[in-house]
Amino acid sequence: MTTFTAGPLLLGVRHHGPGSARAVRAALEAATPEVVLIEGPPEADALIPLAAEKDMRPPVALLAHVVDEPGRSAFWPLAEFSPEWVAIRWALEHGVPARFIDLPATHTLAWGNEEEKRTAEEEKGQEEKGERGEEEAGASDRSVDADVRIDPLAVLAETAGYDDPERWWEDVVEHRGGAGIGADPFAPFTALEEAMGALREAYGVGGHDRDLVREAYMRLQMRAAQREFGDEVAVVCGAWHVPALRQKTAVAADRALLKGLPKAKADMTWVPWTHRRLSRVSGYGAGIDSPGWYGHLFAAPDRPVERWMTKVARLLRDEDRMVSSAHVIEAVRLADTLAAMRGRPLPGLTETTDAVRAVMCEGSDVPLGLVHDRLVVGEVLGEVPQSAPAVPLQRDLARAQKRLRLKPEPMERELELDLRGETDAGRSRLLHRLRLLGIAWGEPTASRGSTGTFRETWRLRWEPELSVRVAEAGVWGTTVLSAATGKAEADAVAAHALADVTALAERCLLAGLPDALPVVMRVLADRAALDADVGHLAQALPALVRSLRYGDVRGTDTHALTDVAVGLAERIFVGLPPACAAIDAEAAEHMRRHVDAVHGAVGLLGEPGAAASGGIRERWHCVLRVLAGRDTVPGVIRGRAVRLLLDDGELGQDEAARLMGLVLSPGTEPGDAAAWIEGFVGGGSGGGMLLVHDERLLGLVDAWLTGVPTEAFTDVLPLLRRTFSAYEAGVRRTLGELVRRGPGARGSAEAAASGIPGFAPDLDPGRADAVLPVLSLLLGLDEAYDDEFAGVVR
Repeated sequence: MTTFTAGPLLLGVRHHGPGSARAVRAALEAATPEVVLIEGPPEADALIPLAAEKDMRPPVALLAHVVDEPGRSAFWPLAEFSPEWVAIRWALEHGVPARFIDLPATHTLAWGNEEEKRTAEEEKGQEEKGERGEEEAGASDRSVDADVRIDPLAVLAETAGYDDPERWWEDVVEHRGGAGIGADPFAPFTALEEAMGALREAYGVGGHDRDLVREAYMRLQMRAAQREFGDEVAVVCGAWHVPALRQKTAVAADRALLKGLPKAKADMTWVPWTHRRLSRVSGYGAGIDSPGWYGHLFAAPDRPVERWMTKVARLLRDEDRMVSSAHVIEAVRLADTLAAMRGRPLPGLTETTDAVRAVMCEGSDVPLGLVHDRLVVGEVLGEVPQSAPAVPLQRDLARAQKRLRLKPEPMERELELDLRGETDAGRSRLLHRLRLLGIAWGEPTASRGSTGTFRETWRLRWEPELSVRVAEAGVWGTTVLSAATGKAEADAVAAHALADVTALAERCLLAGLPDALPVVMRVLADRAALDADVGHLAQALPALVRSLRYGDVRGTDTHALTDVAVGLAERIFVGLPPACAAIDAEAAEHMRRHVDAVHGAVGLLGEPGAAASGGIRERWHCVLRVLAGRDTVPGVIRGRAVRLLLDDGELGQDEAARLMGLVLSPGTEPGDAAAWIEGFVGGGSGGGMLLVHDERLLGLVDAWLTGVPTEAFTDVLPLLRRTFSAYEAGVRRTLGELVRRGPGARGSAEAAASGIPGFAPDLDPGRADAVLPVLSLLLGLDEAYDDEFAGVVR
């Protein structure tokens, strides 16, 4: 039996390995060292006691960031089944000092930019040669700057005849009762040390010289601990480093390797982590494929396969799938049989997955994907105590989350907000402020069932990296409100396009930033006064006008926006007709979209009761009439102007038919006529339904199209196909039926009998009366008003 007698006890582990974690615990229990040294940044030594607090729940990560550049950061994640976490907890429970001994984060972060540049250059060179590097190798090294070119586990697995390193590790460690639990708790580490020593002799360092620097620093820390505590020192580190730490080197040689290292002032804290992030190689070399499965293996006291199948059955039942106890029994039997056939000591993840697919999922990968997402990977989010160091902005955000009952969660979920309520309005302001700060906790999405301004829908998902964004945003203020205000003011000054400033004004209103609005509005007024491009003004107006709608529901004063919005509209009215004259087809299409946007904005700005409603819609209609009547204006814009006037009731259908008839006359170029039709009935404006219900307009288009000369038809066909292909399938089908029957068919008995609705020549009172009770019920009308209501409907 190996004993702990001479020199430090080197416990080489696989990071995030439950077998290694159990082995470390057994070895520490047997050795009872005086101090535990752990691979990790020494700046975090002061944070180790926090691991014993009841509010600390892994997975968590040590976060280091440069004080002056919070975006330059590094993570050291730890799960409940991480050997480092087990070592920390053991030391705290037994009153033994625990220290981190890896290269300090102050050097790691300063080295980051140089390493990124070097890696980018290497990857570029490899792409040019058509080669792929092996950058994701080194699964045994968790440190953020590790760059091991070989994968020790893969080499050992291949030597043992395995084609999958994960399966080899499960067979030799995870399924052997936890390496180290048995008669000799130190034997597994001795075997791993010998294997890694052989690999290092064969491959050398296998990667970057930085490993040599890190190992030199760790040796110096080991010597310092031995001087203080004697030889009863335990070291928990990646198995790859053990031979180098065992190596006898001169102190002067190790110190020489550390001379001249770059430095950066760094801060450290604990942050919550997730199982999903553990499953990715996120800047360090120990990403694992199945953190949920590993967590289960570590936590299960016995019968891990049976307990796992029970978890799977519970999940599938929650999703309304029929899974019985018999399914669980058969799945366990199948997993055991597969393991025996494949020569494995116990069923691993591969066998359990195959059994779940065959028995519980009936061969389908769809429910199996749910099992993989929810259980194999998992959606566990760790927790960090309030006493952990944090920037003031992070503390203010935590207080706001608690006050608004808006808990960060790793799973994506939708949140419906009714802005008429104080709590939901506060949630909306918080999420909008975070978006201004670049903290994308929530993304707005289309509301279902309501288009009112009092309702919002958000898609929320908290990712660990957002902690970095919070630290980064701390330069703008100590609270979410002050930081968002400072960021909005800076963005307004730095914005180049007028539309960006108006969009920022809208976001300030949504986020409830009254102190930022004066600065944004001053910049907006200055930019609008200097910008003579009608296109820029047209892009800026819609967001500005939308902002005016938020005053009532959010309790925000929007009067400051009104004068600017009206001024923008007036300038657009003056400059739009000249800007639309003598332009090519591409510019005309862009300008047509601007006309649509301005029309929608004017519709909101000129609503009854709006502060700017007096005469603005009438002036806009005059502009549309000018656009519709000028021959120098491209057809797509003239057609759209006629359509908008028709929709607003400013132009009768007879007049619209007359204008279309003029455009489709033989004297007009076919291309210009096709563009006019595109503007009139295209662009998603509901023109298809207009043609369905107006026989004259459809007849004009049909007659013109059949009369287009053969030589011109090829030129206009792409434009017409683009126009009509945008219609819904039902609209296209109805138009095809009408054209096939020919003019006048829709009023005939044959058309009425065809089942196409809405084509009767006159109103059918009987059918109309049948609708009245339902409409009355929907509108909440009393029976006393039914007669009056019927007259109104008719």
